[in-house]
Amino acid sequence: MPADANPYGDIFGGWLMSQMDLAAGAVAARHANGRAVTVAADKMAFHRPVFVGDEVSVYAELVAVGRTSMQVEVQAWRRARHSDERNKVTQARFSFVAVAEDRRSRPVPPLPGLREAAE
Repeated sequence: MPADANPYGDIFGGWLMSQMDLAAGAVAARHANGRAVTVAADKMAFHRPVFVGDEVSVYAELVAVGRTSMQVEVQAWRRARHSDERNKVTQARFSFVAVAEDRRSRPVPPLPGLREAAE
């Protein structure tokens, strides 16, 4: 929307980052079976601009899990309103920590597909 853009019609990077954080947070909370908070966003790279009127799609994938933390890779893609061509516009890795009711960190399940280490 125009309120999310600079005078040249480019969408603010902060708006795009917030959409990415929402997508990553949904993935982290689902894996943690509860509340997860953003603790970092790393390797943010803006490849192309997003313009007012573009369709933006955000894809998030859980890529690593620690004892209480999770890493989610996120990509955002744009498609002009009247085009089928899609372009990746940004990517980043978001880190989350699962938190309990007392707002202290809590353990999360292992990454699906990984076997437990032999004892």
